Amino acid sequence: MKILISEIPDEGLELTIDETLESDVIKLVSPVKGQLSIRKIMPEVVIQGEITASAELECSRCLKNYTSEISAPFIVTYHPAEELKAEGKHEIREDELETGFYSGDEFDITELLKEQILLNVSMKPLCSETCKGICPKCGTDLNVNKCSCSLDKTDSRLEVLKELLRRE
Repeated sequence: MKILISEIPDEGLELTIDETLESDVIKLVSPVKGQLSIRKIMPEVVIQGEITASAELECSRCLKNYTSEISAPFIVTYHPAEELKAEGKHEIREDELETGFYSGDEFDITELLKEQILLNVSMKPLCSETCKGICPKCGTDLNVNKCSCSLDKTDSRLEVLKELLRRE
């Protein structure tokens, strides 16, 4: 979805989003829905809103796929790309982390939506908080079955220290 920046009215623009997006990084299983408020404060464009989508994720403990609802509230300020050329090298400050750049008069909201969904996916997705994962020795799903593996809790690299304690 593209927006012409010159056509954003002074009072701003309110958009209702219901877009089906494709992503190479994450599998979205529902359309991205939400509300956006777009304001033009020359030369900046401020986009604020909240979007939601369902995504198919892989549990980091048991490796099973599950569907998760992702909610992404955000406020992003876009500056003209010409500002970058004038400054040369510039270190990003913490208050500039939610800053983007646009060039020309056209702005594509699709990339913003994809970016916000990806930023709000859990770094360690879990199918449930009580997921037991898989056995590191035999690979049994511990949520479904128990295994008979004995897990030696001692790190093999620490065996030398264990030997020193026995001598004393």
